[in-house]
Amino acid sequence: MIGDAIARGWLAMAGNGNKTDDSAGSGGGSPWGGSEPPAEPGGDDEPPRADPPAPGKNAGPRNPWLPGGGAPGGRSGGGGSGGEPPRRGPSLEDLFRGRTGAPGPGNGGGRGFGGGMPRLPQRPDGRSWLPAIAGGVALIWIALTTTHMVGPKEQGIVVTLGKYSRTIGPGVSLTLPWPIESVTVADVTSIKRDTIPEGEAEKLMLTSDQNLVDISYLVRWNIKDLKLYTFQLADPDTTVKEVAEAAMRASIAEVPLTEAMGGTGRGDIEQAVRVRMQAVLDAYRSGVLIQGVEIKKADPPGKVIDAFQKVTAAQQDAQREMSNAQAWAQQITARAQGDAAAFDKVYEQYKLAPEVTRRRMYYETIERVLSNNDKVIVAAPGVNSYLPLPELRKKAEAAQPAGGTQ
Repeated sequence: MIGDAIARGWLAMAGNGNKTDDSAGSGGGSPWGGSEPPAEPGGDDEPPRADPPAPGKNAGPRNPWLPGGGAPGGRSGGGGSGGEPPRRGPSLEDLFRGRTGAPGPGNGGGRGFGGGMPRLPQRPDGRSWLPAIAGGVALIWIALTTTHMVGPKEQGIVVTLGKYSRTIGPGVSLTLPWPIESVTVADVTSIKRDTIPEGEAEKLMLTSDQNLVDISYLVRWNIKDLKLYTFQLADPDTTVKEVAEAAMRASIAEVPLTEAMGGTGRGDIEQAVRVRMQAVLDAYRSGVLIQGVEIKKADPPGKVIDAFQKVTAAQQDAQREMSNAQAWAQQITARAQGDAAAFDKVYEQYKLAPEVTRRRMYYETIERVLSNNDKVIVAAPGVNSYLPLPELRKKAEAAQPAGGTQ
């Protein structure tokens, strides 16, 4: 349809040219008003163009796609001969013929319409290179889409016409070419780490004693079943994060603020979160294995952190005082236990010789009491009740240096 319309348009243009040329021929002039047309610039490689016919000699239509001389249907203008073959209109083959150098109707001596269509070079035997090039491209396409290299930590999912076919392991595997079969390779051994929340965002959770705590934690997981991981969930990575947050909220809601913020209860919380996550993901048939959960931060909310710091400082002071009191109590207890042990040893000796032990204990006690006393009172018959022993000792000490000098 489009080709016929183009041909009819060019034929109409050729008819208009014939009328102009006939009027010029009848007047004995050229189409350019009786003068020669201006010469067209051309290179050395361009073939010379034929001059327009002189007046009165076959001044036919000036159609650029038809050979010169002679009017259609054997009619000649300006007294020309009518024995030349009739002209014909241009066809689509003439319009789109390339510059091959072969003459033909409408070719214009090897010049194609609009420069022509480029052609591939030919082989020495005259055949085209197109089949060989197409065959090479097909071989490369088959080689690239049928051979698959899977790494030691990876597995591949083979899909045949959009349906799961099989799972391939590490190594070189062969499949049917694309689009019949396609392979999706994923790392199933490396541990993936998700930090919740990301960056410096605040994640507030409610404890069992109705307090808020800002939690930041790390989840470690890997792929357990690549088939389930690929086809069961629409976005497994996002699902792991959402399940981790739900499990952490449930575990924090079971403990008070002191255990959530302290280091003693973190291990139990982390274990509870891991167990909850694995149970939910197994119920979803996600193909994900949770390796562990680690709480990185458990702080009070940012708006009340100053008050919490003061409370924490007071608690630390109280704890320090309690520790000092406990240390002092331990020292006193140890001393008392030592005294009791010494008394037990004395009591054992007392049971063996009660009188001797009582006398020795009496003498030791009197010696310890009267060692620093200046007055000595002796209650005995025939003896002065007061003995100035300290004064006598002082006099003796004062007289002794004088005697030593003599």
